[in-house]
Amino acid sequence: MRALHIITPVKDSIPSTIQTVNAIRNSKIGREYTYTIYNDFSSDENTATLEREVARWGDVELVNLKDITTHPSPNYLLVLQISQQRAIREDADLLIVESDVEVATDTVSRLVEEANEREDCGIAAAVTVDEKGVVNYPYEYAAEYEKGVHAVKRHCSFCCSLLTNRLLRAFDFRELNPEKHWFDVTISQRSRALGFNNYLFTSQPVVHRPHASRPWKQLKYTNPLKYYWIKLTKGFDKI
Repeated sequence: MRALHIITPVKDSIPSTIQTVNAIRNSKIGREYTYTIYNDFSSDENTATLEREVARWGDVELVNLKDITTHPSPNYLLVLQISQQRAIREDADLLIVESDVEVATDTVSRLVEEANEREDCGIAAAVTVDEKGVVNYPYEYAAEYEKGVHAVKRHCSFCCSLLTNRLLRAFDFRELNPEKHWFDVTISQRSRALGFNNYLFTSQPVVHRPHASRPWKQLKYTNPLKYYWIKLTKGFDKI
């Protein structure tokens, strides 16, 4: 049975991160796994809170990126590269669960089992919903899909996505463009170009609180002009 690495990148969103971690720790995963939080230059106060929580949990690893890089946040590329190399080295699949997502008790086990049953699977992603169960960002396009498993041509967000060991061995993340900030679109496209299928699991919804991990992006809905001004002038959110 292949091992599993679970990661959560974190930037200051401590309350939502604690919800994310507790949901994973309470999951019925059914196989050996490691769980690592990558702290991407959170404030000193929030870093201290994370360190206390990790010590209390006892089964979660914490990597403070400030200890290994001086590159300013976001450092999603570095997280992906470190995680890929570890997963390959330890023959593991890689599950990314972002810090504004809450999984159900069987989400992880179902994604892992069904991804490994499909030899053509590159990415297995859980559809996202709000607290009322309504499909939300970034999967609005799947709102009318029947419950089940769908091979999708559109990209799989990394809100809650399993990258199979097969994909990790086929595509070196060191080839990703370092000028970008987020890589779900690129990796989804490369997965399909390499002959894999990407699957969206509408039968395994996870609760997503969009942008809880990056509060400034709420401006996209409340003040879109300011959002795009910040995005353009500060070079944020390069996809």
